[in-house]
Amino acid sequence: MRFIRETGSLIGIGLRSLPRRLDVALVAIAGFLGVVLVFVSVLSIAQGFSRTVRATGVPGVALVLRKGAGAELSSNLTQSDAQIIGGEPGVRVGSKGPWISPELLVVISRMERHTRTESNVPLRGVTPMVFRLHPHIHLIAGRLFRPGLNEVIVGRSAAERFTGLGLGDHFESGHVVWHVVGIFTDQGGIHSSEIWADLPTLEGAFQRGDNFSSLYVALRKPDDYTRFRTAVEHDPRLTVQVEPEMRYFAKQAETLARFIDVAGTLILVLMGLGAIFAALNTMYAVVADRTREIATLRILGYGRTPILAAVLIESLFFALVGGALGSAVAYLGFNGYEASTLSNFSQIVFRFQVTVPLMATGMLDALILGLIGGLLPALRAARLAPAEAIRTL
Repeated sequence: MRFIRETGSLIGIGLRSLPRRLDVALVAIAGFLGVVLVFVSVLSIAQGFSRTVRATGVPGVALVLRKGAGAELSSNLTQSDAQIIGGEPGVRVGSKGPWISPELLVVISRMERHTRTESNVPLRGVTPMVFRLHPHIHLIAGRLFRPGLNEVIVGRSAAERFTGLGLGDHFESGHVVWHVVGIFTDQGGIHSSEIWADLPTLEGAFQRGDNFSSLYVALRKPDDYTRFRTAVEHDPRLTVQVEPEMRYFAKQAETLARFIDVAGTLILVLMGLGAIFAALNTMYAVVADRTREIATLRILGYGRTPILAAVLIESLFFALVGGALGSAVAYLGFNGYEASTLSNFSQIVFRFQVTVPLMATGMLDALILGLIGGLLPALRAARLAPAEAIRTL
């Protein structure tokens, strides 16, 4: 009880004297603010990209690629492959045949509106079956493209970011002039960064014959995946590999997310060292400024432990304020900020995501840095001998 009373009294004294030491306190707070701001902002990139990728895909849909292909752009399948796969066990079959969606993916060059630089944009050839396998795709403006015509629909993110992709616009690619007749949304998924066209028309424009990149297959139920994969990959007529659609897109984010996590951690360490030194200097200045006060309190009977605790709590207070401000600035400045990244040689548009857990992690890191930075000054304060009061008079 005495420890709590003395510690509370010391904290009160420190808070009342804070205006006199406001300059050094602001230096410490600014150090923690900078660390948390950069840390949270960097990791929000990985959060946003991962969320965009996780929003892509449907449970119970398998993706078939050429064996050894790491992505759709490097894969090549034929119509005969599609016919064989459509008859494999586990495939969902409707009144119009198996629910399979052959898709051709190519990339074209378009200019970004803000940077005025050329970037790769995915152009995907699809059939009407694609809308059954991707029920989250919704048209928000215009109409669907008509088979056999040079018409496209554009994902909302691509339409907003690149020139010539708005409703009613037209652009040239594959020696063909394409007309934008609709805008669609993927509810935050990767397809919002793509352009969709009629598959046979796109195959003709890019001279692909009857070849396409990938085959999306709807299964009767998710539990049929293992049976379907075993049948397809052991069929001697096929040279393909099978993966759940959601797992495939999740893997596309792993490399970038891992790189950003490593970069964020490195930044935290480097800037954290600076914040620790700032906290050390600040708290040493606080202890030096309060030497007479602390030593006098020791003469009055205050113990070493309450003094140690009070100085540490003051350091943690600076860290908490700086961490909270850094998280708030990161949220206000970067949450929802739209950016794009290169994935499989094409641009994927996504938004930064400053989440509550990420902000909490940044504040926790600030508290840890504050604890480290305040420990040595707190020990020095606790070791002050009562005789110091006499020498400082």
